[in-house]
Amino acid sequence: MEHWYHYPLLVVVGFVVGFINTIAGGASLISLPVLIFLGLPPSVANGTNRVAIAFQTAIGVAGFKSKGVSTFPFNVYLGIAALMGSILGASIAVDIRGETFNRILAIIMIAVVLIIVFKPKISLENVEERLTGKYLWLGMLAFFFIGIYGGFINAGIGFVILLFLHYFHKMSLVRANATKVAVVCIYTLAALAVFVFNDKVIWKVGAVLALGNGLGAWFSSRVSVKKGDGFIKTFLVVMVVLMAIKLWFFT
Repeated sequence: MEHWYHYPLLVVVGFVVGFINTIAGGASLISLPVLIFLGLPPSVANGTNRVAIAFQTAIGVAGFKSKGVSTFPFNVYLGIAALMGSILGASIAVDIRGETFNRILAIIMIAVVLIIVFKPKISLENVEERLTGKYLWLGMLAFFFIGIYGGFINAGIGFVILLFLHYFHKMSLVRANATKVAVVCIYTLAALAVFVFNDKVIWKVGAVLALGNGLGAWFSSRVSVKKGDGFIKTFLVVMVVLMAIKLWFFT
């Protein structure tokens, strides 16, 4: 981050990420490599990216609540389980070598692309939810491990969470999304604390990226784009593949 124009570039990147995350999801696979390409060490880029994630998900939680969509206290139970895992995952991410992290990120990016392309269709119809008893306990166990991944890198985790909530807990897409942003917000705060404690966050950069994320999320939530989902997913797949190749071969 040696040049002044990096900051307006981050606002643009954040806007694109916020826009895509609201329409399709998975756009953190763009922001994290961009931070690395701009010169931040991988662990610092990983920690700094959490500032924008925390800001964006907090806005999302407020937005769903204002529309009367809430899964409390179910979302808190899952969030606490994921929080415990995220502390472990973030602790691992803090100490990993930069080159190794880049290779892992490249593999994850390709794996998430496959999920984006081949994930089963999620129905928008209301279904009978399974949020208590054994389903709650098994869900908390699953989200502990999801939290480990979220604390470690977080990229593309939204797809995994949505699929799990829909197919295991039988939640509609809207309620699954509301649960997702609450859970991610909870465990991201814990992961961010680990990165801050280890001096792996550049607040100025994170704030600029968060500003772009917020603007993109606000804009996309108010604009109806015909065939927007398909276009955005195609754009995301192409960008992620190109950046994965860059991370793997040119670290």
